[in-house]
Amino acid sequence: MAGTINKVILIGHLGDELKMHYFEGGNSVGRFPLATNEVYTNRQTGEKVTNVEWHNIVVRNKLAEICEKYLTKGDKVYCEGRIKTRQYEAEGQKRYTTEIQVQEMTFLSTKKDPNNVPSNINPIDKNSTRPDTISPKEDDLPF
Repeated sequence: MAGTINKVILIGHLGDELKMHYFEGGNSVGRFPLATNEVYTNRQTGEKVTNVEWHNIVVRNKLAEICEKYLTKGDKVYCEGRIKTRQYEAEGQKRYTTEIQVQEMTFLSTKKDPNNVPSNINPIDKNSTRPDTISPKEDDLPF
């Protein structure tokens, strides 16, 4: 394979409220932590063990505004994007952070206004719908 791929798919829960930053020209960036977990049973003790992994999620512009409107701490979301590591300086020391820059998101459960929440959000195509919401009459497949 000649090319490379940088793609991340996560399903998890918001660990905190979305923090928005607005810039001149109308651009915006939203950030929030996302928790994913792994549950397994310890074979020696029979005890259930849960490992939680935290991810720094970054959403931009229209997607950030939609997330700000509908998402709250604890909501479950599907995120699709890419990994980005960046460097910054704090208190005179270089620091690094790894973020997931989300390009597409689906809200799986939300606490805010459940009757008016878009399920699948793609910043490129704001009118996209989930495949499982298409009725059989709209399907033109021969089987």
